[in-house]
Amino acid sequence: MATILIVEDSPDNMKLFRTLLTLHGHDVLGMAGGDGLIQQILESRPDLVLMDIQLPERDGFELLQDIRREIPTALPVVALTAHAMAGDRERAMEAGFDGHITKPIDIRAFPGQVTEALRQEPPIP
Repeated sequence: MATILIVEDSPDNMKLFRTLLTLHGHDVLGMAGGDGLIQQILESRPDLVLMDIQLPERDGFELLQDIRREIPTALPVVALTAHAMAGDRERAMEAGFDGHITKPIDIRAFPGQVTEALRQEPPIP
């Protein structure tokens, strides 16, 4: 299947996401924050990044800008966030995210949402 990098600061959420995606055959890598994100992407070459927007050091919007500037290949990045109010999805998409999955996740729908994100055409760098 796919290699998925999850950037999520909640250990409980990380455990849940990792479990669900591993059960569906994916290789899952995790990071608690954005420090070293670019290096991790360059080394592990994930097929998809799922990234929380509210992270301790820098928010997901800033980290997305780093990814788009520093990663030479197309890489889909999906916002994985509690930002579920009207306009939050649009804001994420306008900022350059390739998708938006709200937390708390629907454990039945989540693997399918990830599969759909993997099927999308990646952005052109």
